[in-house]
Amino acid sequence: VQLQASGGGLVQAGGSLRLSCAASGRTFSNYYMGWFRQAPGKEREFVAGISWIGGSTYYADSVKGRFTISSDNGKNSVSLQMNSLKPEDTAVYYCAGDIKLITKTSLSKDIDYWGQGTQVTVSS
Repeated sequence: VQLQASGGGLVQAGGSLRLSCAASGRTFSNYYMGWFRQAPGKEREFVAGISWIGGSTYYADSVKGRFTISSDNGKNSVSLQMNSLKPEDTAVYYCAGDIKLITKTSLSKDIDYWGQGTQVTVSS
């Protein structure tokens, strides 16, 4: 699976951004998708995940209520709508794909596939 992320940028606190991730390669529907982020000097952490079956979604407590993950199976893509952004959301965001469901207990070291990362910077 190849993952191509896009949509990062610079935004003021309280603003919004939308990230997208397009997947190609192996049978996309066999994999679960999600987003992680990594701030300078910190470990890569789970942000959001989605299940193709039933569309169940999972969020880190720090983004719940502000971020929304969605998928478009027809386009083999997943998006992350980020609202009410805070300076602490500043990080490189990575699209992730795995044979296992991606949830708040998922560890970055166990993820099978990564996109190239896109920078999100939130100014105060």
